Amino acid sequence: MKTPDFNPNILMRGAMTQTFLASLKLRRRGPNAMIDASQTQIINCSDGVRLLGSYSKHPKSKGLMIFLHGWEGSQDSTYVQCCGRYLYDHGYSVFRLNFRDHGESHHLNEGLFHGPQFDEVYEAVAHACGLEPGPAYVTGFSLGGNFGLRLVRACIEKPIENLAHVFTISPVINPFGTAQIADKNRFIRKYFVKKWTRSLQKKQALYPHLYNFEKLLKNNTVYGLSKDLIAAHIEDFPTEKAFYDGYTIWPDDLKSAETPYTIIFSEDDPVVPFEPARDLTPGVNGHLIVHGHGGHNGFFDSVFGPTWYDRYILNQLERRNDKI
Repeated sequence: MKTPDFNPNILMRGAMTQTFLASLKLRRRGPNAMIDASQTQIINCSDGVRLLGSYSKHPKSKGLMIFLHGWEGSQDSTYVQCCGRYLYDHGYSVFRLNFRDHGESHHLNEGLFHGPQFDEVYEAVAHACGLEPGPAYVTGFSLGGNFGLRLVRACIEKPIENLAHVFTISPVINPFGTAQIADKNRFIRKYFVKKWTRSLQKKQALYPHLYNFEKLLKNNTVYGLSKDLIAAHIEDFPTEKAFYDGYTIWPDDLKSAETPYTIIFSEDDPVVPFEPARDLTPGVNGHLIVHGHGGHNGFFDSVFGPTWYDRYILNQLERRNDKI
């Protein structure tokens, strides 16, 4: 359903403007008590996988927010740092998780990151939820939102005891469709191809006996690079379709969800198509919010102030605390 309370002025309304602001490093400037309080953690998961995270414990914690960044982002992505700072300043502890091969974590695992890898993220989130006795929450952006929705799905059979709500911003619902739409905009295509190329080069430098990406890095599209990487280096999936199906959110996946969750989308998202979200059966614990504007991970009505979703998430957390 649409909500009428997000209406950016005409100068900030463009989809690419909103998307650009989400990663604008200038927004990180100024004091950040969350960063000052952060402590590095390495989480040991099954099969020897290690994931890097950062925990900022609030001295008067009202709850713990766990952040899942987007593809080729990290715990230090602007949208994570700024939302984390906003919640920390309002009394919430923060845990920022890096997916495999994101941030400064390429050295921790020989195996490559790919979207269908879910078990290690579930384990890391469950570990983070156990750091404090109070309620824990998750906010996921883009691909991190996809992981967040898979957490909701997984918790139907294997609940995480104190996980109270999952918020997802511009989540990937249909990965194959997302790969297609990302290549249509040359700025977005160049942005992701450049970041992915750097990441793969870093991995190759660390493990030259395992990887040689020189041939596949000649690709200049997200879809082409993904297709060649799947064929050459990801053995768990017999077909390209099976790979993308491995992290698709299907229409009925969340209808029985017991963990409350919120999906926040914009109709003008230039990276992730919002239409697949319309096909979801949300169930009694799901809430879909679709704005006409907001771009990808945007939702700004001022450049440096909190975003619409910053305020919305805080409001939901405070309302829950008032009921306890």
